[in-house]
Amino acid sequence: MKHSIKKIFNSLFISLVILTITLASISLLMLEQANSYKKIDNLQNQKKIIKSLINLKHDDIELALIRFNGRSIQLQHEIDKLRNLNSLDYTGKYLQNYTDDYLQDLNKLSKLTGNFNKSARSYYVKDLNNQKEKKQELIRSSKIISNFIDTMLLKNITYTKLRFFLFEKITYFAFFLAFIVVFWYRKKLNLIYKDIVYLSSVNKTKTNYEIFSLEIDAIQLRMGRKPSASDNPAMIDPVTQINNNKGLINSYSEKKGLKDSNFTSVTIFEIDNFSKQRRAFSQEFTQAILKKVAFAISLHEQATDVIARTDYNQFTVVLSRASKKQSFKDVDIIRQSIAEIKLKEPGGDSLIITTSGGFVIKPNNQSLEDAIKEAGRVLKYAKENNRNSVAQVSDLANDNL
Repeated sequence: MKHSIKKIFNSLFISLVILTITLASISLLMLEQANSYKKIDNLQNQKKIIKSLINLKHDDIELALIRFNGRSIQLQHEIDKLRNLNSLDYTGKYLQNYTDDYLQDLNKLSKLTGNFNKSARSYYVKDLNNQKEKKQELIRSSKIISNFIDTMLLKNITYTKLRFFLFEKITYFAFFLAFIVVFWYRKKLNLIYKDIVYLSSVNKTKTNYEIFSLEIDAIQLRMGRKPSASDNPAMIDPVTQINNNKGLINSYSEKKGLKDSNFTSVTIFEIDNFSKQRRAFSQEFTQAILKKVAFAISLHEQATDVIARTDYNQFTVVLSRASKKQSFKDVDIIRQSIAEIKLKEPGGDSLIITTSGGFVIKPNNQSLEDAIKEAGRVLKYAKENNRNSVAQVSDLANDNL
């Protein structure tokens, strides 16, 4: 059964979106968890302020009033801070109606703080009447508000614990999802990559290879791997095992429609100072040179390209590329790779092999045979003027100016 690349990437995209949302939820919970700790610090700070208000020295009543006014205002500010922190608690409303209860507790705390401040203000005055009763009332108010703050602390700790459990579950889910995405889709993408490598390979050595993806299988069928040149001895060159003239025509007719929007170039390479009439080497060594050159050219062959040995020392290369510039660049790279072949003559001296090339862009309305003839004419110019190079039609035009 073939698998659809589109479906695999769609499911991968959905998995990554879910993973992103999960990680965003974890980040939000971490932020809210930090706010919970700030609430705890805030409530504990209020208890310290209340304790300090009870223990203000009464001998200097004016100084005590100044300190009281500052700290009583600070108590109200701390409650306002709690309201602001609670407004950032987006998950609280999903946990036992925590938000509504917490707002009610803040309102009650604000009321108790007002009562406490009223008792403290009554105590810290110049009027020394009923000081004992006022002191007792102040202590009673402080105990009430302290006990209520302890209740709020307990609720906040309980809520923080519940949120931690939620945080824990989401973290486990994120890890499990990431684990699945990494290992499951790594396997799928690796199989797709193998399909692409198989499809783009020049010589498909894996005859029993089973294509994994539906799209690659369709491309394989579209490429029309009919009986190839390698399956018909009449279409291959016996020395180099690449196409001969007949194989060139046959392979081109099979591949010419695969990339309709591309530019098709035809180049004829000829090995310099290497002709059938002027044999400088033995037949065995000559064939070794031809095999090396053919192999160097085949290393640059793509799925839509065609290469062939079309004469004793000539090779024809038909490329399909997205631009004329890229096509000529690849042709010149082939020329350079041939020049880098390492060979030694029978006498032990190093042999440098150079080639001249004639490059033309074949219009869609021109036959391959006519393009080959034009490339041959350009090749003749390259051999006569500057060997070990690739000439273009424009070179001929410039030479005639």
